[in-house]
Amino acid sequence: MKIFLLLLLTLSTIWATKINDVANIVGVRENQIIGYSLVVGLQKTGDGTTSKFTLQSISNMLKAMNIDMNPIDIKSKNVAAVVVTANLAPFARQGDKFDITVSSIGDAKSLEGGTLLMTPLKGVDGKIYALAQGHISIGGKNTRGAGSESHPTVGIVYEGGFVEREINIDLYNQEYANLSLKESNFKNSVAIQRAINDFYNTQVAVAMDPRTIRLKKPQNKSMIEFLAEVQGIDMDYKPKNKIIINERTGTIIAGVNIEVKPVVLTHGDITIKILEQDNLSQPEGALTVDNDLVIGLNQNELYTKRGTTTVANVVRSLQKLGATPKDIIAILEAMKSAGSISAQLKVM
Repeated sequence: MKIFLLLLLTLSTIWATKINDVANIVGVRENQIIGYSLVVGLQKTGDGTTSKFTLQSISNMLKAMNIDMNPIDIKSKNVAAVVVTANLAPFARQGDKFDITVSSIGDAKSLEGGTLLMTPLKGVDGKIYALAQGHISIGGKNTRGAGSESHPTVGIVYEGGFVEREINIDLYNQEYANLSLKESNFKNSVAIQRAINDFYNTQVAVAMDPRTIRLKKPQNKSMIEFLAEVQGIDMDYKPKNKIIINERTGTIIAGVNIEVKPVVLTHGDITIKILEQDNLSQPEGALTVDNDLVIGLNQNELYTKRGTTTVANVVRSLQKLGATPKDIIAILEAMKSAGSISAQLKVM
């Protein structure tokens, strides 16, 4: 039986938050790097003879060590071909260490106990930015799915990556910088502009669009000092109303104040009627759910009045009527399609 989980977040109110929480500095970001290599030292849980690319890789490695071996003569099951991935932090310097993820790409049963051989990690431009090597830690990570016997084919090498090439970002000598909001919003863009200009009592920030704010460094500060101060400035932040649905787990995340407009909807043996009357008399035999004026009739109908109906109390009432997570998700999607819900609906 699936467990239905409802998380209520007050998403319609204005919050006071730091600019750093809602906006990034353009150009200051992580970079993804990737490489291909072999994991050795497995206890007969590596790739079989059907993974020909693994056998060829072993042959190439041995040839580099002056050992000429035909791939078809290699029968070892103690080796697995893997893809190595990692995120290179901004301003990473030569010699810095970082964690890497190792994932099997052949038919290996497990990477447990294996050691990753030295792996060049490249960026999208094809240049080598780091090297990786080390003992793989599984940490209970499974990739075959729950409910059946599973074998770990993904692992982590903690501090197994070493920076070889730096990505230079020259902020110190710049006069201008840009902030990028994590979500496009005209009001939030203007709110950041206002908060920064009020803090410095001069025009140093200009909202260019709903996502970009252009900053000009004051004369008496370095760019590093300026950006450090900007990130810590308080602003009034209004997040977008959202309803997030995970169909696989039956999880719904919705704001408690997302209003549902008048609608009549039938789903199976459940009927929802959201009316515009200011005063709605309680039908005979009805049940008031909580104290939010949501009324169930004959255990399969909902009646409520406009102005008190939100996604949160509709979902709560549907639970009282015994609706399954699948039913509730279908009803919310139908309400969105009918225009009864104006908030953004995101299905994962």
